[in-house]
Amino acid sequence: MTEPAAPSAVRLEGPWTHRDVAANGARFHIAELGDGPLVLLLHGFPQFWWTWRHQLVALADAGYRAVAMDLRGVGGSDRTPRGYDPANLALDVTGVIRSLGEPDAALVGHDLGGYLAWTAAAMRPKLVRRLAVVSMPHPRRWRSAMLRDARQTAASSYIWGFQRPWIPERQLTAEDGALVGRLIREWSGPRLPEDEAVETYQRAMCIPSTAHCAIEPYRWLVRSLARPDGIQFNRRMKRPVRVPTLHLHGSLDPVTRTRSAAGSGEYVEAPYRWRLFDGLGHFPHEEDPAAFSTELVNWLADPEPDR
Repeated sequence: MTEPAAPSAVRLEGPWTHRDVAANGARFHIAELGDGPLVLLLHGFPQFWWTWRHQLVALADAGYRAVAMDLRGVGGSDRTPRGYDPANLALDVTGVIRSLGEPDAALVGHDLGGYLAWTAAAMRPKLVRRLAVVSMPHPRRWRSAMLRDARQTAASSYIWGFQRPWIPERQLTAEDGALVGRLIREWSGPRLPEDEAVETYQRAMCIPSTAHCAIEPYRWLVRSLARPDGIQFNRRMKRPVRVPTLHLHGSLDPVTRTRSAAGSGEYVEAPYRWRLFDGLGHFPHEEDPAAFSTELVNWLADPEPDR
């Protein structure tokens, strides 16, 4: 049983076009703009496709077909009762690439979307042309940091809090999603988001079942650490990424420490570029969209991105 989203809360107006595509047994909402090679944008928590509104325009202007999708259970996509482990969520992503009729895509993922981008590039390498990850270490680096780095464990305290039943969902939706706004502001650098943008994310989180579905991937990540399925997934992620990779991070990110993210290049057997944005927090693509988009577009256009 799936629950539809309230269209007015997530199908926000702009130069893009909204539509739904079927992939991996579910329906996914996308916003798309432009023509050219496909660039597929994956949002993180606690957001939805709209976090990429600036990059949709910049990429389309640069000659790309820019598509931002809502992950399973979020925004305008289906809220299914199960399927929130990273392997299945990554198959959602690659399934959308196929449903769009494209042979491959440059994947751009932030936060959880970055985790899934890493995963998709390892699991379905033929469908990923290039990889750009924002504010998220490689899955094996993330696991190691969560288990061995006390400071990263403390910075990720919200993820540990998600392990409780029902309480996190109620907290996220209480007072019209006030906690969502507080998290976004606390995780940002000094360039705080506009109130209108924060309220947009709060409304989207309050769509029925969204909070539960948004939390489920994090429950799997922690609860599977010592389970056979989690250990097997970690082994699968030993497979190196063999496409050019751009790794972007804000120097003031309080959620994902720079130390945790840096070093992910050891899992990339291809040109790997690390870019640290000084003075930005967890959302560099929103905190300084012009600088971020310029970095991304220039890298995508570079025929030989250096290591």
